Amino acid sequence: MKKMVPNLKGMIGLFCLLMITLLLVQCKKDGTNAAGVSRALVNTPDSTIFSPFYDSTVVPYADATPGVNDVVITKSVQSIIKNNCVSATCHGGTGVKPYLNSYESVKSMVTPGNPESSQLYQLITTSDLVKAMPPVNYGVDLTVTEKSIVYNWIKNGAKEFPAVEDYRPAAVALITIGCSSANCHNQATATGGWARKGLLSITSADTITFSYINPANNAVTLYAQLKEPALSKYWNAYKDSVRKFYADTLVNASFRPYKTVATPVSASSTRGPLNTYDDLLLDIYYPKGNRANSTVCFVDANNKGFYVKGDNLNAASTLLSRVDSTILVANPRTKVFATSQQGDMAYGDGGLKSAEIAIVKGWYFADPNIPDVWKYGTDGSGIFKYRKTGKVIVKK
Repeated sequence: MKKMVPNLKGMIGLFCLLMITLLLVQCKKDGTNAAGVSRALVNTPDSTIFSPFYDSTVVPYADATPGVNDVVITKSVQSIIKNNCVSATCHGGTGVKPYLNSYESVKSMVTPGNPESSQLYQLITTSDLVKAMPPVNYGVDLTVTEKSIVYNWIKNGAKEFPAVEDYRPAAVALITIGCSSANCHNQATATGGWARKGLLSITSADTITFSYINPANNAVTLYAQLKEPALSKYWNAYKDSVRKFYADTLVNASFRPYKTVATPVSASSTRGPLNTYDDLLLDIYYPKGNRANSTVCFVDANNKGFYVKGDNLNAASTLLSRVDSTILVANPRTKVFATSQQGDMAYGDGGLKSAEIAIVKGWYFADPNIPDVWKYGTDGSGIFKYRKTGKVIVKK
């Protein structure tokens, strides 16, 4: 027993020496462990990640009592900092300065619009382990998504509450990615339908065939799709003709588009494309229903019937009302509100999450490229009202 005591002391001594050595290596700036650590973001952060300062954001023009589709609940800059930096012994108000427990204190560490020159972003991405935050011996590092949220927030102006710069990238991505699949609101499918009907001068090399199998009944639908460069050529020419026609429907009467995005003209019914931000603006300015009415609106001298309305404001459907089922829309010309919700683009709010619909609504009312007439009507009296409370959305 007496011989075991010195051995035990020796073992304890060796263990302590080992622990000290590990700590020194871990914290040493140029140690072998430190050399393999990289906290930098190699690629530019994803700008479509919604990046507010607070976890809970009530979008502008919400219902009287914000409800479904009015609130965005998501990971924010504040919660990222709170979970990684604001503890009692760290930057929590009684520990290490600067204290990071308020919007003002966090903003003081950034240069709005420039993440790379902002101290906060530098600290969470530096590979210098003496400067890195959270500290290396804290045991965690921010995820790529968390670093991207901080980056986006600073890049978009480090605002306390989101604005169009924050809403637009996320909202556009939700619609253009979520709604433009090959058999849905897709440029290639729509123009392929025109080609199938013989409306375009193309060759077989300009098209491909897309097969869609309905998972509900295994029914197969074949779609013709236009390929580049013919795709951009014809789709952009179509958008140009729409804009020119509606700029002056009398002077530019010859540019009235033929019905090209639904039956009976196309070989199969195709939806209006929503592949890009420009496509979204076209759909908002000139609703597809006006460009593809169900009946002939105009007959030319050659007795050719056109399905396109001459008044782009004579519509009872908008991009927003097709997404958000909590609101009703009024025809801007007649000012008559619909009696039932649309919301079909979000499948009655089942295709998009409530927070995602709120982001789309936040973008819609914040974007200056969307004209006021499609937000509040021709006289500002409002074209959207909430089904639950009857509140009409008017300009603030």
